[in-house]
Amino acid sequence: MRPVDLAREHGLSTQAVRNYEDAGILPPAGRTVHGYRVYTPLHAHALRAFLALAPGHGHRTATAIMQAVNRAAVQEALLLIDESHGRLLDDRRTLRAVEAALRDLAPVPQERGDTFIGPLAGRLGVRPATLRKWENAGLVRPRRDPRTGYRIYDPADVRDVRLVHQLRRGGYLLEQIAPLIAQVRAAGGVAPLESALRDWQARLSARGRAMLAGAAGLEAYLGARDL
Repeated sequence: MRPVDLAREHGLSTQAVRNYEDAGILPPAGRTVHGYRVYTPLHAHALRAFLALAPGHGHRTATAIMQAVNRAAVQEALLLIDESHGRLLDDRRTLRAVEAALRDLAPVPQERGDTFIGPLAGRLGVRPATLRKWENAGLVRPRRDPRTGYRIYDPADVRDVRLVHQLRRGGYLLEQIAPLIAQVRAAGGVAPLESALRDWQARLSARGRAMLAGAAGLEAYLGARDL
């Protein structure tokens, strides 16, 4: 098989196929007496496996998985897959935490008393500089002590900080979070956040199904290597 034969099946360029080989995604190709690459059905299995793995695991992890398989380090490849599934599980748990935070958006905040930036940052496991960044982005609006100038976070501020924290963990950018927080502050403004959570859930489900497809593609490649 020529590079173009592999490329055509997937709508790739021949250069992309050569790049995948150079990156270790495909096993080394044979060469003709004139130095041209010669691919086999095994290379076709490898390319299909990589393209199946990438949507669920991401390009970098899919590359590392294929590199490990191609150097006969299958256990390393399986560990990478397990770690990727672990990250998906963490993201699902984060989503549930955000959904719980949304349910806690009661008219009367559950938090009691005011707090300062250091203790609040410590409770969330972030740096005070992160809270200041969120404030500069308009996501949080603590008042200032008129005497000391210290930031004071009331219960509603703490609620907003927790929501921002959870949404950041879910992969949302600050500019995406800003309108959600603004709506949360407004009466009856939770609908946009609920929509974002539905979108987040859909993306996690798509990722999980893509991982299943990737597993099937990799299993087919491993089986071809064993022949």
